[in-house]
Amino acid sequence: MPLAAVQVTLVVLLSAMAHLDTAVVLTSVARLVAEAASLEDVVSRLARVLSDAIPYERMHVLRLDRADSVVLYTARASGELEVVGHRLADRDLAAGPAFDSDASSVMICPLRQASRVPGALWFTSSRPGAFEDEHHALMDAVADLIALAVHHEHLRSTEAVRRERLDTLDRLLQTMAEALDLRQVFTEISDVIRVALPHDILAMTAWGEGGRTFRVYAMAGERIDDPTFWQPVTLSDRDRALLNPDSYVVHDIAAELPADSVRTRMFQRVGAKSALRVPMPLGNDLFGSLFFLARECDRFTEDDVDFARRTADHLALALSHQRLAEALRRDTEARETAARLEAQVATLARELEARSGARRVIGSSRPWKDALAQAARVAHTETTVLLTGESGTGKEVVARFIHHGSPRSRGPFIAINCAALPDHLLESELFGHERGAFTGAVAAKPGRIEQANGGVLFLDEVGEMSPAVQAKVLRVIEQREFLRLGGTRLMHADIRVIAATNRNLKDAIARGEFREDLYYRLGVFEIALPPLRERPEDILELADAFLVEIGETVGRPPAGIVRDARDQLLAYHWPGNVRELRNAIERAVILADGGAIRGEHLPFASPVQPQKPADATVGPLPAGGVNLEDIERSLVVRALTQARHNKTRAAKLLGLTRAQLYSRIEKYGLAESES
Repeated sequence: MPLAAVQVTLVVLLSAMAHLDTAVVLTSVARLVAEAASLEDVVSRLARVLSDAIPYERMHVLRLDRADSVVLYTARASGELEVVGHRLADRDLAAGPAFDSDASSVMICPLRQASRVPGALWFTSSRPGAFEDEHHALMDAVADLIALAVHHEHLRSTEAVRRERLDTLDRLLQTMAEALDLRQVFTEISDVIRVALPHDILAMTAWGEGGRTFRVYAMAGERIDDPTFWQPVTLSDRDRALLNPDSYVVHDIAAELPADSVRTRMFQRVGAKSALRVPMPLGNDLFGSLFFLARECDRFTEDDVDFARRTADHLALALSHQRLAEALRRDTEARETAARLEAQVATLARELEARSGARRVIGSSRPWKDALAQAARVAHTETTVLLTGESGTGKEVVARFIHHGSPRSRGPFIAINCAALPDHLLESELFGHERGAFTGAVAAKPGRIEQANGGVLFLDEVGEMSPAVQAKVLRVIEQREFLRLGGTRLMHADIRVIAATNRNLKDAIARGEFREDLYYRLGVFEIALPPLRERPEDILELADAFLVEIGETVGRPPAGIVRDARDQLLAYHWPGNVRELRNAIERAVILADGGAIRGEHLPFASPVQPQKPADATVGPLPAGGVNLEDIERSLVVRALTQARHNKTRAAKLLGLTRAQLYSRIEKYGLAESES
């Protein structure tokens, strides 16, 4: 056969094989589009399918999520996938997709669904000229199939939004059920709604005098301390003409609304650039409006209006219940007076017991004396004090010491452990509640803040408070006023606040777990209490004091503490600090049964060598590096084992919240036997 004929035959065969390979690839793509459970699965599997057919390094799929946001899926040939969401306001996507910075070759194709363009598909490579015509042809065919997957993802996303909004309305009812005054939980209401309808500020306005006045009734997301902002504003005839009783969306406030209107002035005051408004019906009347505000343009669409209306209807229902409850509160005024008198009697009884705490300020070491010197300096002032230090270092003892030396010493000292109660019970315990505020609230009850009137409120473990409770405590400290749960009458708090924590609040602020403004209000005067291992000269003095105190409560007090037991007390590390020392002495007193306390009576397994805090700088790291995730996993397993799988105790051992511990259990796939 002539050479030219052989060459022609080879070209025909190669062309046929190429068409066959393309058909196989497209068949595989069609199958995975039909079978994959999500677009993420489609993109990951597609990357592996196309890795032999197209010489790319990264494959990108861009999907329009909503009118104001996109989702970018980036995959490598191995199927490794990264998914990132962007708001259109965050990036200039109009200039085109974000190509890899090191890409020399780019091949791009829009995804089309009927007349819509719901996204784009593109490939990148660091090698110049990597893509040829057959690659473009294959990508065009693949893009049509991927457009179907993107459309299916859009349908799933739409259904997910619908379900999420229904769930949000259910959670909204639960949130409003916790208080009869919407303003009391308006920040929580905004947080619940934000999941389904993102916004920066939520504001409720009220009309008065037949629509002739206008005022801001409640607001979340922006704090305005100017009292004139909250006062009713008389509307001019022009403003009244501009008021729209129907729902509407404002995409650009500066461009669409008159600059001198009452609405525009309110929006500008809070920095809003776009808005969604729905009316607030109340019976046959119109109470006012509910505004969803954003600090960038084009945040809301007409698709959001229906959910916003449903939200307003729920809030209006709560408002009607609030009005009915006001009559009931007037009928319970006499019971409230009786409950207050009963609480004062109980407070006085607790105060008689609390006075003895001032005598337990024991220790002569320099760190302890320095801490007490700071406490003595601040005692005679009204300054808020924050006591920090490990658990068991004597924070409540120092708090009582400050109270004992203050002008409020004749007033009550009311302590509450913020970590000992769930959020809803902590709120009730702090602020009190009205009758019917929640299930089981059969009578009005004053809270610890009222009981501390004229004295000191000690907030122990303040770092364990939820953000919602933190916001209310901040208002008490700043404004000296609060509302009972289910109440509408402002009550004044004549109290001094002393707080204590064993957590690093600055780290908690960085993690978003503690309010920065509350930290600076509490930490006006911070006193760090030293751990017992840093004041060893106080150990035996404290042990002897506990021996006398506990010995008075048993039938046969011990004769004393022998030398070997004293040596063990001095050598031990005391991770539980003074509290652990007292427990150890109490146990030893019982075991000694009237004799001298010896080493075997102490709760130490063997003679203990002084322990030192772990120092990451001691010893070189291995040349091959360390796996931090393996270290963290082993620590989680150890904490769970030590705590006997009690999640609360294990979380405290690790310095985590329960939610953070559960996240790590799930992250490392710990089985129930391990967790």
